[in-house]
Amino acid sequence: MARLADAALGGLAGRKELFLQELLAYCRQPSVAATGEGMEAMAGLVSRTLERLGAEVEWWHGPGAFPVIYGRLERGAPVTLLFYNHYDVQPPEPLERWTSPPFEPRLAGDRLHARGVADDKGALLARLHAVELLQQVAGGIPVNVIFLVEGGEEVGSPGLGRLLSAHRRQLQADGCLWEGGEIGAHGRLEVEAGCKGMLYVELVVRGPREDLHSSLAGLAPNPVWHLLEALRTLYDPGSGRILVDGFYDRVRPPSPEELSLVDAYPLDEGALAQAWGLVELESRRQGRTAPRALFVEPTCNVSGIFAGYAGPGSKTVLPSEARARVDFRLVPNQSASDCLRKLEHHLARRGFRDVRVVDGGSEDPGQSPLDHPLVERVAAAARETYGVDPILKPRSAGTGPAALFVDTLGLPVVNGPGVAYHGSGPHAPDEHIRLGDYWRGIEHVVRLLAGFDAEDGLLKGRPQ
Repeated sequence: MARLADAALGGLAGRKELFLQELLAYCRQPSVAATGEGMEAMAGLVSRTLERLGAEVEWWHGPGAFPVIYGRLERGAPVTLLFYNHYDVQPPEPLERWTSPPFEPRLAGDRLHARGVADDKGALLARLHAVELLQQVAGGIPVNVIFLVEGGEEVGSPGLGRLLSAHRRQLQADGCLWEGGEIGAHGRLEVEAGCKGMLYVELVVRGPREDLHSSLAGLAPNPVWHLLEALRTLYDPGSGRILVDGFYDRVRPPSPEELSLVDAYPLDEGALAQAWGLVELESRRQGRTAPRALFVEPTCNVSGIFAGYAGPGSKTVLPSEARARVDFRLVPNQSASDCLRKLEHHLARRGFRDVRVVDGGSEDPGQSPLDHPLVERVAAAARETYGVDPILKPRSAGTGPAALFVDTLGLPVVNGPGVAYHGSGPHAPDEHIRLGDYWRGIEHVVRLLAGFDAEDGLLKGRPQ
């Protein structure tokens, strides 16, 4: 309802400084799941914010995982929306590439720099601030709201599936709003109905018992060469095809609707290549379109290679071990476990039985119907907030545990309301957001929630 949204947003100007200070506090608190740094303290911050809003809060614990924070605001409404977010962040390294320390938030004009501000603390807090405005300024929210905030998204969400199954009754909802969208280079918000999956592995090759003097290279096999030979069997840079035997067997071809959306996606390939400091994009060199490579095709990427000495100065060694971290982005109908088996068999058949494959945290693709009413409601609220139609995409090129919500809970998952933009640099040094996007992110959620009235049901009709 427009009046409810306008009433809530009328209180935003007077609360901007308070909201900004809370965002700074979130960003000051390290919460690196990969190392465990600051995780319990960050969970406490999220929990206290939810309690301040009057939510029923629980901490859910799973084996080998950081706490999942559950917060419920029950209004006895016919519609329940679940917000999924995460409070963990990527490791900040390389630290020398940051203009300022990653956990000391820095304001530079309209930009706020800090690790996690774009992924995902800003989006989480914008949603909480939207609820606060509706409750404390406009008199209440017209839907029941669940916040599920995990601490392991950046490390593959270990144990989350078991927790969702165990708490299925508490998580019954009409739809799930995913972790947060962004403004693309085209200047419009992007709305997605799913995300790619991922198989993330480490390939390990052992050589001599310990590092040797490099003068012995004519006698002892170097595990780096063997690892590179194994990697070369996985992917063809000339065509962009993944060479793992049977890798494409279960790929569901994109529907005509998906292809229509993808082919209409406004991506300036030349400008993107220039922004990245490249001569041309990999997809163009291979004769493929960038949007199809991003949104409907699997990918294979080497995330890192580790061996020998890489410190300052020189040290001539023959390494005792070589490791490579490889991620495969998966599309609908593929499963991470099936692709892992195919990778292991592929390596074994090519003489690489000695290459150990370690699953580093993998997730299946998650996909919701593009014509679900929640997609239309998110788009309608975005249109009202930004004054222009959002860009609809079948799925994100990135990965998250969306499949658990789609398959375990039976929920449609829609990504849209967010605070980032195409240049925010999540996972990179100097990650940042523009404060104007933060305030609009709050407005988008306010207008989305206010669009439901007391008699409304999510599946009844279409948003007007």
